[in-house]
Amino acid sequence: MGRLQIIRTPSGEEMVVLPRSEYDALVAAAEAADDDADDVAIYDARKAALAGAGGGLLPEPVSALLLKGNSRLRAIRLWREMTQTELAKQAGVGQGYLSDMESGRRPVGGEALQALAARLSVPPEWIA
Repeated sequence: MGRLQIIRTPSGEEMVVLPRSEYDALVAAAEAADDDADDVAIYDARKAALAGAGGGLLPEPVSALLLKGNSRLRAIRLWREMTQTELAKQAGVGQGYLSDMESGRRPVGGEALQALAARLSVPPEWIA
């Protein structure tokens, strides 16, 4: 730190005077800490939401596949080592329809969601 100056007010309160560059650095550090705290709060809220939904946390391999850009449905299917054709047949949906759900072109919901979750042995909340 550079040269600091402490000034005492008539009421006895101490005030610190510091160079503008050091003040700016302190403000930037405080903002970064706030951003980190916000990230932690978002993480904690999402973790609690998953646990509260009865679904628990996603397995690490699924999370790794999500970080690579896969949809949740595709990541879980790959984790279960199933092809689209196998899963579609077992869940009673068309392979093209499954492909559309994995790519986000169609929403995953209703009976298809329940059937896919059952065949993948995961809570529906993991997929939807």
